Amino acid sequence: IVYLAEQQEPVVRRVAIKVIKLGMDTREVIARFEAERQALALMDHPNIARVLDAGATDSGRPFFVMELVRGVPITHYCDEQNLTTAARLELFTPVCHAVQHAHQKGIIHRDLKPSNILVTLHDGRPVPKVIDFGIAKATQGKLTDATLFTAFEQFIGTPAYMSPEQAELSGLDIDTRSDIYSLGVLLYELLAGRPPFDPQTLVAAGLGEIRRVIREVDPPRPSTRLSTLAAADQSTIAQHRGTAPAHLSTLLRGDLDWIVMRCLEKDRTRRYDSATSLAQDLARYLQSEPVLARPASSAYRLRKMIRRSRLVFIGGTTIVAALVGAAGVAAWQAMRATRAENAAKAETAKSQQVAGFLQDISRQLGPSVLKGRDPALLLALLEQATQRLPRALRDQPEVQSELYYTLGWSFYQLSEYAKAEAAFQAAVALARQRPDASALAVALNQVAMAVLDGGDPVRAQPLLQEALTLLRPLGSEAGAIRRDVLRVLASAQQKCGHYSDAATTDRAVVEAWRPLAGRDPEGMARTLHTFATYERQAGHLVLAEAMQREALDLRQRRPDTRLPLVHSQIALADCLIEHGAFADAKRLLHEATTRLRAPAKVEPATFWGALGGLANAWAQRGDLARAEGLLREKLTFAQQEFSPQDTFVGWSHLALADLLHKQTHYAAADTECDRALAIFEHAFGRKGRHISSALELRARLLSARARHDEADALC
Repeated sequence: IVYLAEQQEPVVRRVAIKVIKLGMDTREVIARFEAERQALALMDHPNIARVLDAGATDSGRPFFVMELVRGVPITHYCDEQNLTTAARLELFTPVCHAVQHAHQKGIIHRDLKPSNILVTLHDGRPVPKVIDFGIAKATQGKLTDATLFTAFEQFIGTPAYMSPEQAELSGLDIDTRSDIYSLGVLLYELLAGRPPFDPQTLVAAGLGEIRRVIREVDPPRPSTRLSTLAAADQSTIAQHRGTAPAHLSTLLRGDLDWIVMRCLEKDRTRRYDSATSLAQDLARYLQSEPVLARPASSAYRLRKMIRRSRLVFIGGTTIVAALVGAAGVAAWQAMRATRAENAAKAETAKSQQVAGFLQDISRQLGPSVLKGRDPALLLALLEQATQRLPRALRDQPEVQSELYYTLGWSFYQLSEYAKAEAAFQAAVALARQRPDASALAVALNQVAMAVLDGGDPVRAQPLLQEALTLLRPLGSEAGAIRRDVLRVLASAQQKCGHYSDAATTDRAVVEAWRPLAGRDPEGMARTLHTFATYERQAGHLVLAEAMQREALDLRQRRPDTRLPLVHSQIALADCLIEHGAFADAKRLLHEATTRLRAPAKVEPATFWGALGGLANAWAQRGDLARAEGLLREKLTFAQQEFSPQDTFVGWSHLALADLLHKQTHYAAADTECDRALAIFEHAFGRKGRHISSALELRARLLSARARHDEADALC
């Protein structure tokens, strides 16, 4: 029996006291009790409950004092928290390390099951603890001098989690690979929601049948087990993992099936040779690397390599790099066609056509255009290129498609969203002529981005839903594209005011990113950072704060993320301010300020953005004077790094004007707003979101001084 107790010396703390029940103190029970105490005393691991003291009661019953583990079985915790598959694997991995530690100390647990692996919280983080070494066995020597005898035909362990050799009841020695089998059963249940063999059915079958099933019957793969359950059960299990039944089945099929089934091999020589090997294979899966459990065909390894490399190509790109990239695509297509000489010649000619087209446009891009100093001239050149493209490459639809993407992104970066949409729509029209669902989905996503930033989030959503429908049959192979589409969908839902829907979508994005977190922690941190905003707007403040803390933790582990780390500190401070935790928020903001000013070479636009974020956080904190100082520093920095008419300078003036308005310094705010308007009009004329933002602030400044008619005229 286990009691909750308080240790009073040498330290005061809550502990658990385990003592043999009165009347149960037989020689065998005492021997097992002492064996467990000795096993725990040998080990020192953060994921194994520790022995703190031992002794005997006044009546002679032995007891030992253990670390108090306030937790729930690992399967219950995962379901209560609706943990994703990736999060479950991350929680399961420390269990493997704990079991490996026990094995290194010469201890086999022999009864690994959910109720013996409890999850407790340390500083808000889940920590699994392996407990109950009551039937542990030493691999060498013995754990106690007391007589420890197991009667013939006596079952030791829990049938549903017992290895075949443990169920054999023969002279076959039990080694550490028996625990590997039990870990496999536990992993099976964490993934599929059910153990391989139903516990109630096993118990009802009787001893002989239990032994036969465990020794002879091969369990179904986790994905197969899931598909055989009733629809209601499938739905519940998938819901506990934050996904849909079809997606969960697809997720389990493949690598995870292979990993689990290797643990459950009847022949123990075919299992993982250690718990560490199992943990390492799970890490490979989470990082999209080939797993050892799966036969390593060349095609399989190639798919893994492509999946790992895909993220390298995701993200923003400059106009010139995009143009050069389009030429590179054409050249690559030419190289790929070398299987047939005639096709190779045709592709080479195509590449030369593309190169000529791009060079003709590039000759007109002077240094001021390439550096973004003259957006009006660049816009004119891009419009000329768009008009010439259909005629110049009329027989090259694939190359046209790539160049339409390039032109679309160029218009997009200039905030010419209608022109960007037109270019992307041209790419969609070409993609619809090809039997490539993923290419069409990418094109639809680009159109949706242009439509969304053009101010029409309602029209963007059907485009994104069509893209998701196209990607659904492709499964995990289209994972990167699906993540991008979901990211844009969440933004569209948020801009429509559908904060709850946006939060649900962003959780799907986070789940899709988790397998890549080990290889691309910054990508994972960006995802968490972005979508914590939607959780806040949906009113999920606790979840938003947790996501920002996770993003901050990922960035703190890397030495090369100074500015992203500043952004995470600022974002977490924003959450804390909303909770009223001003002291913690102030500490984070001071750390961010210090880190931001540390001498180091940084990309100007990133540093400029960090200054603005820091200023906004101090303004939310109520320290408007400090925020104003940062915004003036931001303006000075922009004027030094960019041209006087650059939009970075315009936005700096506008941000300062907004803060001055909040401080009721209306005359100074008017001056800054006028400067911003002049820069934006020079670059874009009287249209675009830049102008709209400046005019909206001008209207608020007029209304603040009761000049309502003038304000209405601007709106």
